[in-house]
Amino acid sequence: MDRSGNDASLEARLRNIEDRLEIYDLIASHPPSADTGADYYTRIVYTEDGSFDRGEGLTSAVGNEAIAAMTQTPGHRRAIEGGLAHFAGLPYIAIAGDRAYVTSYLLLLHPDPRDDVRELPNHGTSAGVRIHRVAANRWTLARTSEGWRIESRKLRPLDGSQPARDILEQALAGYRPAD
Repeated sequence: MDRSGNDASLEARLRNIEDRLEIYDLIASHPPSADTGADYYTRIVYTEDGSFDRGEGLTSAVGNEAIAAMTQTPGHRRAIEGGLAHFAGLPYIAIAGDRAYVTSYLLLLHPDPRDDVRELPNHGTSAGVRIHRVAANRWTLARTSEGWRIESRKLRPLDGSQPARDILEQALAGYRPAD
């Protein structure tokens, strides 16, 4: 039985597993693609009219070409050259037919050259890493003939404000008791 108490056929259960694995791979590919500026990859994984909403004060884009171009801006290239690392938490996935809704955490990390250099036995020396930002992501995916693709992505900083909490609460909507 699935979570709603319905019997699901073996075929439906297998399709659900395959969908989840493909979606996990898609979401997990974001950090390496962002940290290498892989515009070709970004162009493929977003739908042609996909959107990326980074919130107030940050550049957003509509269309897979425009989103891919964000990875080639001078600012993003400088961040990559400075050691930018996107670190993603395990996403929560809700599949509804040919749509999937994914909620995840994202940490932006980078080397901190201003910190004291320290040695960690058997791991070398480092000045450490700074957490620049922690954010909540909401991804809307569509099943296409080429596989799952990103229709929209919304990113909000976890800074105590309501917009990020709204994103996170969407992951729990299916568990909310009926009024």
